[in-house]
Amino acid sequence: MSESQQKRTQKCVSCGINIAGNNAAAFKCPDCGQQIYRCSTCRKQSNLYKCPDCGFTGP
Repeated sequence: MSESQQKRTQKCVSCGINIAGNNAAAFKCPDCGQQIYRCSTCRKQSNLYKCPDCGFTGP
């Protein structure tokens, strides 16, 4: 996937909003390595997230 396609698909896994990059987090799932994106609001509120590939859930 090209970088421009990745930017279009960067959505918060907790709330689903498109991430523009302001204090957003990008990290790999601890179980399967899938790239996960979270918005700053969900990070601040410690909302749960679920990996779309393996179902791993974290704070």
